[in-house]
Amino acid sequence: MTRLIFLGPPGAGKGTQAQNLAYDCNIPHISTGDILRQAMKEQTLLGIKAQNYVDSGELVPDQLVQELVQERLNQPDTKSGWILDGFPRKVTQAVFLQELLQKMHVPNGEKVVNLDVPDDVVVARLLDRGRKDDTEEVIRRRLEVYRTETAPLIDYYGAKQQLIIVNGNQSQEEVTNELKKVIAF
Repeated sequence: MTRLIFLGPPGAGKGTQAQNLAYDCNIPHISTGDILRQAMKEQTLLGIKAQNYVDSGELVPDQLVQELVQERLNQPDTKSGWILDGFPRKVTQAVFLQELLQKMHVPNGEKVVNLDVPDDVVVARLLDRGRKDDTEEVIRRRLEVYRTETAPLIDYYGAKQQLIIVNGNQSQEEVTNELKKVIAF
């Protein structure tokens, strides 16, 4: 059973790599952004709650994101494994996930992949994609927030010996090949 958690700054290639591996392993790629958008589109109870926060320009609270993740991990297609992308973002969410998996009787063994990419490379990648909200100032602020929130997560999973660090500052194919090696594909 392949269960992976992808960490890495915005622009590290998490989504692309997670999609590729999910396809190769025949398991779902679970992006919290995607499940949030899907729940809002389908107007589920959780989606309606989330939409209220989004419409007022607020961040969706952790509790609601956790409920969405729980709902998604309880779907039948996750029985043979999954790749989480965008969750957990902080240690409290990691603890929630660990407790959730215990309640679901999922054996320990998920691996946490940190795609490590220098800030200057991330800035260049995100500026290259040309989104109007991707100014260098905004990108550097997002990186600062990411580093503040996620550095403790890296330490948390490192202490549990679940962390695998992959150099994300190489070609997409090289990163994919390195990922396949480290997760014993």
